[in-house]
Amino acid sequence: MSAAIGTTVPSGAPVRTRGARRRITPSRVLFFAIFLGLPLLLYAVIVVWPIAQAIFYSLTNWRGLSAAPEFIGLGNYVTLFQDPTFLKALTNNLILMVALPTVVIVLAFALAILVTVGGSTRGEVRGVRGANFFRMVSFFPYVIPAVVVGILFAFIYSPNGGLLNGTLGLIGLDPGIAWLGSPDFALIAVGLAVVWNLLGFYMVLFVAAIHAVPAEIVEAARLDGCGRLRLSVQVILPMIRENVSTAAVYMGIVALDMFVYIQVMTPNGGTAKSTEVISRYLYETAFFDSRFGLASAMGVVLALVTMLMAVIVLFSFRRKDV
Repeated sequence: MSAAIGTTVPSGAPVRTRGARRRITPSRVLFFAIFLGLPLLLYAVIVVWPIAQAIFYSLTNWRGLSAAPEFIGLGNYVTLFQDPTFLKALTNNLILMVALPTVVIVLAFALAILVTVGGSTRGEVRGVRGANFFRMVSFFPYVIPAVVVGILFAFIYSPNGGLLNGTLGLIGLDPGIAWLGSPDFALIAVGLAVVWNLLGFYMVLFVAAIHAVPAEIVEAARLDGCGRLRLSVQVILPMIRENVSTAAVYMGIVALDMFVYIQVMTPNGGTAKSTEVISRYLYETAFFDSRFGLASAMGVVLALVTMLMAVIVLFSFRRKDV
């Protein structure tokens, strides 16, 4: 009576037990070799091997020519953290890593709210009039290459005939400020150029995320008397936290790079190294001073800071299950 009702097992047929291993056939081996082995091999060659090489060279005094560089252990790292220029570059990177994601994400979220739920309070939830036009125009700066943005803002910040000083002169303020030559303003000026370049992209990212929020939730919040500010901060923002964390990681990576913007706008790291960043100093150390071992150590430090930043951001935005 223990046999299953309605099942018929042909006599002599092999009975497959649960968890039985499948036979290894040439087709299965070929499948895993192509779809698992080949991607892993490419990843190892393109990603893992260069990282391993950088770590190895960071422990040597390699100058780019010798086939067998001398192993010096952590000597390059000791040199780095005794180098005031590197410490200044690291400090600038950390300042940008905090400031740029904060400014860009706050402004992008505010603009995204404006073009999605910032319209009339009557009828269905919608953005301000002309929201599609504003969304399209705001995305234009993102399609401009970073090199062109750097050149453009170098002209805007020019102390002689630049657009910014010219505008200040029209309203009676001092038009002779060298924005990129001043240690007090140079880093801020470069940061504003980055904000202008990337703001539209993250606004569009948040617009797409807000459109994915169920309309019933937004309508229920409105019926409960939730104002626009509370709706944005307490209802919409928690529901797009994954998008915000992704944007924060990407903006953090941009802030820890900054090579193109700094190299174009302040080629030598600015006055008194006021805009120096690790990536530009790494380039100078490797290709001008031929100290590739020391430059590799800078790259390793930059990679560790980037990984630490990403872990902190992702864990900070991780949803806590109640």
